[in-house]
Amino acid sequence: MNRKELVRASRFLARVLRHAPDSVGIRLDPQGWAEVDALLSGCRRAGPRLSRADLWEVVEGDDKGRFVLIPDGTRIRAWQGHSVRVELGLEPRTPPTLLYHGTVGRFLPAIMGEGLRPMRRHDVHLSPDPGTARRVGARRGEPVVLSVTAARMHDEGHVFRVTGNGVWLVAAVPAEYLTAAVPS
Repeated sequence: MNRKELVRASRFLARVLRHAPDSVGIRLDPQGWAEVDALLSGCRRAGPRLSRADLWEVVEGDDKGRFVLIPDGTRIRAWQGHSVRVELGLEPRTPPTLLYHGTVGRFLPAIMGEGLRPMRRHDVHLSPDPGTARRVGARRGEPVVLSVTAARMHDEGHVFRVTGNGVWLVAAVPAEYLTAAVPS
């Protein structure tokens, strides 16, 4: 697959595995897993025609590491970002002192007043470093990176989990834990 096809297929799979499995006629199990054969069959009917080799290329080539295959290659899921109800089975973890969130300036007044909310997803996504957060924020315009006092949040009872691709998840981040904007 060329780069354009790879990106298109990755975005399509992210939509299907996070938000709209029914769009290709598949079901996710309670942990978000889909049967690879059913997914490929659904893609042939309603999306990009992907072979098993194409799917592996998308999973391995995804720069955000959004997907995971079980070792025998029969099931796939997105690591995080679901709007459909799934239980990813991630254990609570102690976060580092600071985590980061990338956004754009037009959302800053609301965020600083209300904190970070998951919006249509199940959790707020936080990055382990400012560079990753900057790339996330840049998807919507000129990025602004917020630092989150994650260790303090954890000490005060907030539960954090981390996905296999390093994205930290928390139910919400109240405004008082947003300590500073990191210059982009």
